[in-house]
Amino acid sequence: MTEAKPDIPVVIVGGGPVGLFLAICLIKKGIECRVLERRKDPVPDSRSLGIHPVSLEIFDELGITKPFLEAGLKIRKGIAFTENRKLGEISFENGPLPHNYILACPQFTTEKILREDLTKLDSNALITGANFEHLHEYGHSVEVLYSVNEKATQRITSNFIIGCDGKNSKVRKAASIHYSGKRYPDTYIMGDFEDTTEFGPDAAVFLPKTGLIECFPLPNGMRRWVVKTDHYIKEPNKELLSSAIKTRIGYDISMAKNTMLSSFGVQHFTAEVFSKGKVLLAGDAAHVVSPIGGQGMNLGWLGAWKLSEILSGDTTSETLKAYSKNHKKIAAKVARRAEMNMMLGRASKNPAFKNLFLNFLLRTPLKKKVARLFTMRDLNRFGF
Repeated sequence: MTEAKPDIPVVIVGGGPVGLFLAICLIKKGIECRVLERRKDPVPDSRSLGIHPVSLEIFDELGITKPFLEAGLKIRKGIAFTENRKLGEISFENGPLPHNYILACPQFTTEKILREDLTKLDSNALITGANFEHLHEYGHSVEVLYSVNEKATQRITSNFIIGCDGKNSKVRKAASIHYSGKRYPDTYIMGDFEDTTEFGPDAAVFLPKTGLIECFPLPNGMRRWVVKTDHYIKEPNKELLSSAIKTRIGYDISMAKNTMLSSFGVQHFTAEVFSKGKVLLAGDAAHVVSPIGGQGMNLGWLGAWKLSEILSGDTTSETLKAYSKNHKKIAAKVARRAEMNMMLGRASKNPAFKNLFLNFLLRTPLKKKVARLFTMRDLNRFGF
């Protein structure tokens, strides 16, 4: 078969936060693209929350920050506790302006804003109800097979296809890119509740003997609670979560309005390469890290931003291999700090040493370093 002439420079499979963001980056750089997204609408729940300063700085460059600031809530401080006493706190306000905070914004809002921004740039860019089927590479182009609303298979050719279709990526599998890693024993339940605490816009982390409890403020007077469990809870319920919180740290949220509940386990998987021929990977299709610490979505955005830089300039195989190598290093760094967060949150019969260590970190000048880690300031997004 003769090589197909590309119809469009880039096809993105997956229209979640990373795929939508990548499309906006590309179009802003003058690169036309199409996003194939299976879902008709944004996700219906809050899921990923934290938008970190490094991401907001890129949003500034793209001119898309304003609606996020209008919809989100600025978290400027995090406080750490044992069962009954304060260990210390870290402030993000000493970071560079203007984004000296972490922005809490539910994923359904994030996706809604990104969809609207993308549609304003190109009303044809996002194709919903689209199911990726397969791909064929032909030298300098790639043919993408997909269907819309379960109808006949359609074909589109492009210079590159980018898999942003999650940890079970069909694009990655079609390109025969190996995906390896491990599952951790750590499990959690989480839920969004009406905020009845005194923490206001601050985040709080509790480290009782029986395991981690986190709570983060959300817009509209809500708060996300995350509770470490001994095993995976297949069917979590409000009573189970509120009882664990009351037993471990004394907070009673049993009468608070609840809008979301879920259980999750933790895993770390990475694709062998993020670039293979005309196939590129970003977001969870390339790497999955623990959500404890809230850096996975932002890691995906950093990789997507760098990809857009490459695709607007030097797209030689050497440059793409360098992207793969360097972004894998960043993903590994984020995964290691997520592992540390999980370790600190595990149940402990004798937590005295752990508490002493945290007290030292949070009550000495080292807390500035901790703040940089939490806000991803130590990741050099320019240093590829």
